[in-house]
Amino acid sequence: MQDRCPYHLDTTGQDVHGEGEELRRQGQVARVELPQGVLGWTVVGYEAAMKLLADPRVSKNPRKHWTAFLDGRIRQDWPLASWVAMDNMTTAYGEDHARLRRPVVKAFTPKRVREMQPYIEKTVATLLDDLAATPAGEVVDLKRHFAYRLPAAIICDLFGIPEEARADILRGGEVTTDSSITPEEAEANVRMWTAKFAELLAAKRANPADDLTTDLIFAEKEDGVGLTESELIGTLFVALGAGSETVMNLLTHAVYNLLRNPDQRALLEQGKASWDDVIEETLRVESPLNMLPLRFAVEDIDIDGITIHKGDPILMGYAAIGRDPHVHGETADQWDITRSNKEHLSFGHGVHFCFGAPLARLEAQIALPALFARFPDLTLAVEPAELESQGTFIMNGYKTLPVRLEKAPIAATA
Repeated sequence: MQDRCPYHLDTTGQDVHGEGEELRRQGQVARVELPQGVLGWTVVGYEAAMKLLADPRVSKNPRKHWTAFLDGRIRQDWPLASWVAMDNMTTAYGEDHARLRRPVVKAFTPKRVREMQPYIEKTVATLLDDLAATPAGEVVDLKRHFAYRLPAAIICDLFGIPEEARADILRGGEVTTDSSITPEEAEANVRMWTAKFAELLAAKRANPADDLTTDLIFAEKEDGVGLTESELIGTLFVALGAGSETVMNLLTHAVYNLLRNPDQRALLEQGKASWDDVIEETLRVESPLNMLPLRFAVEDIDIDGITIHKGDPILMGYAAIGRDPHVHGETADQWDITRSNKEHLSFGHGVHFCFGAPLARLEAQIALPALFARFPDLTLAVEPAELESQGTFIMNGYKTLPVRLEKAPIAATA
């Protein structure tokens, strides 16, 4: 069992669910090959994921626990370099992680998130008004014009990102989640994001504002030091990226599945199912993240008949974990809002549980019913087989979601 043949991951992510099934043939933990021949492990089983996500022998700090990174074999031009190069809570271990996470979590408490509801409702209404201006019968990309714009606007407003900087910063997040980029593109993206965030921090220091970036800069220095410049840049990197890309995929998948399953949409209208049912089942069967880089074994770990050796990199295969048949049975790959067990790990588990989960859920709880109330005749404008993947093994999403907001007019007959 130990000498499992590495599965070469498709960097363009053309069939993430089919790939997840192939990986599951190896067991709960599969041997994989990452870009540039880097070998690692992907967790695709729910039970193994629960264990490893809570195991103190698993770190997210490459500067302490990734042998290849420490040896200089992983350079800044590695396609996934931005996932390990940034200095933030997602690449920290132990007390460093707790220190870096603390000021961000304070901004995303359930109470503070609930207070954002009127603001989110207003943002959703504005976007729906924009959509309503689409000429009758015209095809519109709902991903770009709604599912993307909503979380992008909210997270940028929260952190006080100026309008003129948003395009570059959001584009940097898109590039980061693209596992097929060239080494040159990867290195350039890290440089660009670092420079943009450094400019933002300088501007906020000179002109403090009522936003989360200013709060982070002037956060109470509980350890007498506060966040360094590198840590501030890294924290902005993870917050802006996680706050936009993942919610975008959640909304896109939820809309797609509702359009594909009119019988289940009818249950919503009849009050026999809730929007929370839609959201949690979508998170389960279509995790916005497919595989999240990277964790590292602090010491040898025996699990599922194999040994993950000290220093080995580990990915969490959330899309496959949500479809584990040992948890959800033979219908694990089917979207069913009446399913009693919608348990999933799409927001993670343990100390690295996603701090933005309450905000992501609230955005979906407001956006989805508002969209279908405004456009009850919303339909897909293409056949499902025509939809293209997002083009990466990191994310689980569609490149576009072409829809018509209204029923196509019936042609007049002579």
